[in-house]
Amino acid sequence: MAGMTHEAVERLKAHMAPIVDLYAAGSVLSWDQQTHMPPGGGRARAEQLATLRRLSHEMFTAPRTRELLEAAEADTARLDPDSDEAALIRMTRRDYDRATKLPAEFVAERTRAQATSVEVWRRARPANDFALFHPHLEQMVGFARRTADYLGYEDHPYDALLDLFEPQMTSREVTALFAELRERTVPLVRAIGERREVVDAAFLTHEYEEAKQEAFARAVVERFGYDFSRGGLARAPHPFATGFSRDDVRITTRFDRRYLPSAVFAIFHEAGHAMYGQGSSPTLERTSLAGGAGLGVHESQSRMWENLVGRSRPFWQHYFPRLREVFPEQLADVDAETFYRAVNRVSPSLIRVEADEVTYNLHIILRYELERALLEGTLAARDLPEAWNARMQEFLGVVPPTDADGVMQDIHWSAGQIGYFPTYTLGNVMSAQLFEAARRAHPALMDEIGRGEFGTLLGWLREQVHVHGRKFFPQDLLERATGSRLTSEPYLRYLWQKYGEIYGVAPERTAVTGRA
Repeated sequence: MAGMTHEAVERLKAHMAPIVDLYAAGSVLSWDQQTHMPPGGGRARAEQLATLRRLSHEMFTAPRTRELLEAAEADTARLDPDSDEAALIRMTRRDYDRATKLPAEFVAERTRAQATSVEVWRRARPANDFALFHPHLEQMVGFARRTADYLGYEDHPYDALLDLFEPQMTSREVTALFAELRERTVPLVRAIGERREVVDAAFLTHEYEEAKQEAFARAVVERFGYDFSRGGLARAPHPFATGFSRDDVRITTRFDRRYLPSAVFAIFHEAGHAMYGQGSSPTLERTSLAGGAGLGVHESQSRMWENLVGRSRPFWQHYFPRLREVFPEQLADVDAETFYRAVNRVSPSLIRVEADEVTYNLHIILRYELERALLEGTLAARDLPEAWNARMQEFLGVVPPTDADGVMQDIHWSAGQIGYFPTYTLGNVMSAQLFEAARRAHPALMDEIGRGEFGTLLGWLREQVHVHGRKFFPQDLLERATGSRLTSEPYLRYLWQKYGEIYGVAPERTAVTGRA
């Protein structure tokens, strides 16, 4: 870290570097499992991942780490809390205190089971075989409960798991936020439902060659600022981004020849994640500060580039002529305004990753409520398909025809990532708050996007968010960047203004004074 002179901190950094390397090596194996590993490699990969996670956990939780950490804390007690050194100690202490609550053998057992579960999910989903997946899902719920018990919690086991993905956020706060979003977006959904014929999106389901989809989306995200010399694009059953260092951050997608937005917007989305990773300060490499402040903040970056940029009218006024050159037959009778409205069409859908902005959060609330019930024991894993379908009917008015398009559509539960889903909605809310702040700082931002220029936005995000890595907790980072802690008002304002204009819906009638 630049300017660091504290020997105790340097010794801690040297100790942590190979531990971070082991975690990164495990991430490489996980990425390969989703993209290139042959089907028969699952059992061996589970053991390899378990070994790496156990070794890194044992190294991190060893007495030597505690000794070095205590020495560094004493050596830097009077430092500016915003300094790299103070942040390194703060986050390493947080990680250490949490990790020492988890036995190494439990970590290895959980990792082995997660890797196996993912492989089963990869077979079960295309086969629509929930019976095959169910025992592994039940096992993942059990590991989640045990993890929460090891970590400890005050109000609800969900708090312990949520904190793994969004530090310092509680399920009580999430529940309150979700209730407000539901209260204030359902009227918008209903009003749009009465005017659904306003938007025609049938042309999006024509035949679109995959290679051409990829070439177009790749050129766009490269223009966004995603550096392919430090990244790459592969195919996976479920789109994701992953990084092994700031100089190796990769993205994946899946293609649908009969639905153009699927892969294109997934690539926009994952590039947002990847640019966050590539923008982290090089001084944070191989330390506890590498990575993002939280998955909500991470999601704010992906949702911003996917939606606030990639689904904006100025963006398509610039890029639609280029897209029509790629697909002249499919888009012959379409203009930029029609395309803009089509990719913003609001219609309840089965698949979360393809959901429109207005109904997207209902998918998250559904999963959040089911996760809490699983942890509480009021819902059994075997009963998830029925519970899922009932909530889909209640929330969105649609019922999946198969479990593949329903309860098995996401990879997260197969990987044991219970507590993760709320970060998607937190990211939506943060994205609008950050984007509004960026526009205040740069009033001509939308004009630049309309010219295909994204350097100002990326530069602002680099300075306000990316460069800090994990130095700050999510709420603190948000306040530094926007002047306010998390507030839903910019997001709700954005939804009502954008979709009210598209569908001719009157402004929101609910008073917003005092809401947060």
